[in-house]
Amino acid sequence: GSERVIVAIEDLAPNRVIVTEKEANGSQLSAIVISAAYGRQARTEVTYKPDGPVKVFFSRIYKGIPAIIMLRALGMTNDREILNLISPLREVQELLQPSFEEAAGIDTEHEALRYIGNRIAFGYAEEYRIQRAEQLIDSVLLPHIGTNKAARYQKAVFLCEVIGRLLETSLGIRKPTDRDHYANKRLKLAGPLMMELYRMAFMKLLRDVRYQLERAAASRYPVRISTFVRPGIITDFVKHAFATGNWPGGRVGVTQLLNRTNHLATISHLRRVQSPLSRSQPHFEARDLHGTHWGRICPAETPEGSNCGLVKNLALTAEISYPVKKRAILEKLYSLGVVPLSEALIKRRRYAAKVFVDGLLVGYHANGEKLVQNLRELRRRGEISLSVNAALYRYPHVQEVWINMDEGRVRRPLIVVKDGRPLLTREHVEGLKSRTLRFRDLISMGVIEFLDAEEEENALVALKPEDVTPEHTHLEICPYAILGAVVSIIPYAEHNQSPRNIYEGAMGKQALGVFAINYNLRVDSRSHLLVYPQKPIVVTKATELIGIEGRPIGQNMVVAILTGQGYNMEDAVVLNKSAVERGLALSLSYRTYEVEARTYIGGEKDVIKIPDSNVRGYRGEHAYRVLDLDSLAHIEADVNGGTVIVGVQSPPRFLEEYQRAPARELVWRDASETVRPSEAGVVDSIFITKNEEGNKLVKAKVRSFCPAEIGDKFASRHGQKGVVGMLLSQEDMPYTESGIVPDLIINPHAFPSRMTIGQLLESMAGKVGAIKGEFIDGTPFMGKPVEELKRELEALGFKSSGKEVMYDGLTGKRYEAEIFIGVVYYQKLHHLVRDKIHARSRGRVQMLTRQPTEGRSRG
Repeated sequence: GSERVIVAIEDLAPNRVIVTEKEANGSQLSAIVISAAYGRQARTEVTYKPDGPVKVFFSRIYKGIPAIIMLRALGMTNDREILNLISPLREVQELLQPSFEEAAGIDTEHEALRYIGNRIAFGYAEEYRIQRAEQLIDSVLLPHIGTNKAARYQKAVFLCEVIGRLLETSLGIRKPTDRDHYANKRLKLAGPLMMELYRMAFMKLLRDVRYQLERAAASRYPVRISTFVRPGIITDFVKHAFATGNWPGGRVGVTQLLNRTNHLATISHLRRVQSPLSRSQPHFEARDLHGTHWGRICPAETPEGSNCGLVKNLALTAEISYPVKKRAILEKLYSLGVVPLSEALIKRRRYAAKVFVDGLLVGYHANGEKLVQNLRELRRRGEISLSVNAALYRYPHVQEVWINMDEGRVRRPLIVVKDGRPLLTREHVEGLKSRTLRFRDLISMGVIEFLDAEEEENALVALKPEDVTPEHTHLEICPYAILGAVVSIIPYAEHNQSPRNIYEGAMGKQALGVFAINYNLRVDSRSHLLVYPQKPIVVTKATELIGIEGRPIGQNMVVAILTGQGYNMEDAVVLNKSAVERGLALSLSYRTYEVEARTYIGGEKDVIKIPDSNVRGYRGEHAYRVLDLDSLAHIEADVNGGTVIVGVQSPPRFLEEYQRAPARELVWRDASETVRPSEAGVVDSIFITKNEEGNKLVKAKVRSFCPAEIGDKFASRHGQKGVVGMLLSQEDMPYTESGIVPDLIINPHAFPSRMTIGQLLESMAGKVGAIKGEFIDGTPFMGKPVEELKRELEALGFKSSGKEVMYDGLTGKRYEAEIFIGVVYYQKLHHLVRDKIHARSRGRVQMLTRQPTEGRSRG
């Protein structure tokens, strides 16, 4: 019954050239290609020092092989061809002088292969050396292009392209690759990760079958293959990886237990993205928010501390590309006038644009701009797959058309703008409202299209419809779509200091609410339920999209900003005791205890029964008082720490227990399941079933009643967290002229330095909404403006400032200052003081030091 998530993993895009500066001053450059093919990764590196030769590193070759020799080994022996493929610029070609000098005397393919063979298989026969060199070149050098002899020439072309880019970067014609640009990143979702896992499992199975067959071949009996295929191998391998989260290749934490604190936490967990970088080294660039994260990754939802910026979450409208069949697109390209590579090499003429598909040079075109335009038109008309993205890069000497169709690119939807007018019309919107149109219809009509980070470099996007000019190519669907699932529920988030939104991104996942509607049938080991959840009065447009309306995570409280007799200093809050007695912030906490009647090696089994008084470890009659005849607790029986809820008797464990027993009298043990010492509650329900091994499985759920008390943690939706410092009776609380008493008093010192103006606006909006009986839209960037709120408050007979005259509940005197009071949505977080309080006088001690054991659970 455990739910697990495969978390998406963000990695550098495979099969792309990444040019980086090895030293900060640009004295050494290196171009890296990580080829991913058939589940293997192979890294090829080309390095260049100014005035030095270009070298190629691949496989485990320690010294590096001169690039020209490498090209000749791949069958490219014509020097002029090499130069033209590397770069048409004279100044770049001149940089290759030292590289050609180094390769002097090695002019044929055979000689080059012999040179490489000498480097890797030194001291063997010449034939073997050449064979080894060929094998390495085919299987380890750029395997994504191909692993047979036919692909060698294409590898040479690719290598020339890499060298050209490297040299142009060193001359400053191009910039080094930005590794954090989202065009150079890919997300691995469940599909590719499962494929990796299954590939390993299948290889394991093949190895096993081969071993079994080799053993059987010796015995000369007739062989039937079915007897040698052990189906358990794959199943166990996959199940084990899922259960532990350890993936082949040394990755840990790929699967995680699904967070079920509340509905928001669940959604957020399913949209999480992990970066494989280590937490110990300081990668500041990798943790930074990048311009290309806009609309793809939430700018505020990331953990604080060591994982900050490495664990991210997808934005609301982001989606991830599917892989596309390549052949159809290539045929389309050739029909659009792309000259295939093989033809272009024969014709020997210069073309204006190079065309790349998934990083591979497939041909040339006379006009890159026109080609890209045609491709986009075709995509909008639905003649090529919607998953294809095309981008154009302009350089002084050449245009490059990049066409992407691989999986794992994060893309976002935008409205297409033509001639300064958005294609989305009022009719479309009405159609969506009346459900005659769907979002996907708009995409197939070409009104909305998905762009990846690379194609977005060619776009000019308007934020609002009124900003559109003839230069714009696209229009943002809505501005709050740059936020992720959790942060998008913060009303007026754009009025808060950014760290506060980050804190709320973490705390929204800890709020108690209704985490699932079938909670009474679920057996989560821990779960919490808010008894009277409320919809927020101040909503955002995303609250209903995410489903917070149906599974709320807090309550609307009347909040006054006031010092509460010193009980709300340092972020504490004062709660109204009478409101708590009426059920404010009341929650239920469930814990599930699990008992399995195991079968032991000797064939003995655990027995679920009330233990006899003569067994070892008998707990005394009082502990078993709630058990029924079937040795399970009565439903709705009151239990506290140490009470047995499932009685179990275990057979003798070790040999010494058999030997010690006088007159063969075997001593059974009491192995009953008891309630945790620090907890008390009521037995809620008991489930009985059998597990895979056929053992009896009992799960008992204990429910505790958790009213708000001093020390419980509360937070508003603006990162204003605090613990309850005091519960004051209603008669001691301050009150307004109309007799309104606040539910919660927060200290005024919580605002100046934190600048959570969003909470003050929410307070006013909540006041308006509560009096008028309507929900107020506080969506970030497009909520109800403050001026309107002020006008409405005045029309309702309140002060436009949101303040009111208030009286002291103890003395009845009027406060000199007017008090700011309104309605704010507060969340009760699952850090309850009842689960944390810990003190001890006597108890367990460590054997060595005789000091008390550490921690509350080991008390």
